[in-house]
Amino acid sequence: MTGDIPRRRFLGRSLAAAATIVAFDPVTRTWVREARADTIPIPSLDGMLVEAGPLLAEAADDFGHIISRMPVAVLIPGSIHDIKKLVKLARCHGLRVGGMSMIGNTHSSYGQSQVEAGVVIDMSALCEIHEINEHDALVDAGVRWEELLEATVPLGKSPPTLTDLIDLSVGGTLSVGGIGGQAFQHGLQVDNVLELQVVTGRGKVVTCSPTHRADLFESVRAGLGQFAIVVRARVRLVDVPPMVRTYTAVYADAATFTGDQVMLVQDGRFDYVEGSASPDGSGGWLYSLEAAKYFDPAAPPDDATQLAGLSFLPGTEATTDQSYFDFANRLAPLVAFLKSIGVWDLPHPWLNLFLPGSEAASFVASTLAATTEDDVGQGPVLIYPFLRAAATADFVPLPGEDVVFLFALLRNSLPFIPGHLSSQLQRNRELYDAAHALGGSLYAISSVDFDALDWQDHFGGVWDDFVAAKDEYDPDRILTPGQGIF
Repeated sequence: MTGDIPRRRFLGRSLAAAATIVAFDPVTRTWVREARADTIPIPSLDGMLVEAGPLLAEAADDFGHIISRMPVAVLIPGSIHDIKKLVKLARCHGLRVGGMSMIGNTHSSYGQSQVEAGVVIDMSALCEIHEINEHDALVDAGVRWEELLEATVPLGKSPPTLTDLIDLSVGGTLSVGGIGGQAFQHGLQVDNVLELQVVTGRGKVVTCSPTHRADLFESVRAGLGQFAIVVRARVRLVDVPPMVRTYTAVYADAATFTGDQVMLVQDGRFDYVEGSASPDGSGGWLYSLEAAKYFDPAAPPDDATQLAGLSFLPGTEATTDQSYFDFANRLAPLVAFLKSIGVWDLPHPWLNLFLPGSEAASFVASTLAATTEDDVGQGPVLIYPFLRAAATADFVPLPGEDVVFLFALLRNSLPFIPGHLSSQLQRNRELYDAAHALGGSLYAISSVDFDALDWQDHFGGVWDDFVAAKDEYDPDRILTPGQGIF
């Protein structure tokens, strides 16, 4: 459908430096422009391999701007076959490969997609929407959810679960999970993928699904790029009405706020349920419910019915109507503003925790009581529940209770004072340890310094399965070393 998009992005790159690369020197770990007897020829590519220039600096960074690892090259793939060829080359000659990176368009915040002295694959060149059917869409991994929605919403269809920011790649979010305010009904984004085409760490192109190569399919879903590089995905679509009414209301305490949220995800009266916390101006915090109902203009929702039984502060409720696409893309103007004033370029030591429902209110309240506006650098604090049964990916460790809360401190490193970033990172670790002691877990895009033992503890009872999948699909440990798992 959109076959011209990859070409436009491809031509938009500064690729002149790559044009004459002909070989790799395994001794100096550099690309060379003249083949010698002691160098390794580069296979012919449909795309290009970049070994100098600004693209390498981009690949050495991520959204967090905290960790920097410089690769030796960046692959701009012109086809899936380029990725296969690169992985085979890397496997033969000890290179590491970052396979979940979409340069400049990722929310990994702690170097997860970076590769020291290896090769990063910029998946943004593979961004074609191949099919839109009644119940699913087949897309390249580099397609952004925003682009998919632009094609499906005019047809009255949408992926069931969307991240709050939709300017992220399909392959990227499927590699970590992908969570949003619809997860209580539909699960994470990985719970709504029907089929994956991947390049394994053995350099094999495989199409897998729940009924074909199910072992690989289950490993790759939220597998953190450890077993295979997602190159194409068939994602589920559902019918959506054209309009959305968003309800907001304010609460004074965490217990009442989270109690109402749990009631809403259990009774299903809304299509989307999230929430946030913000400073009250006097050292405390207020809690804001955000819930949305999709509707047809001929049959708008009844506000009294939607808000019945909720215990928010009187007079704080409000509603906003907008199109479904505008609702899904509601953060775009804010992001554009933050970029314009430089906030997007700051370090972002984000912390995303999954909390057991029974502990959420007390953990959130005690954490925020010890948190100032400077601690989060004026970044948002998100708090919302989903139902554990809706999340089925093996490698997204979640608390064992029926209701799970996402508690996200989306920090900016503000103000600019010495030691502030390091103190934020230290606090992230302390909060993770405290949450883990209560049965909580980490969402893997976070800025928490994990070593190999931490990862083993993180995966718990599925650790042996995780290692077995690594041995089967990436035995040479070449994929996505930035996670620090192996």
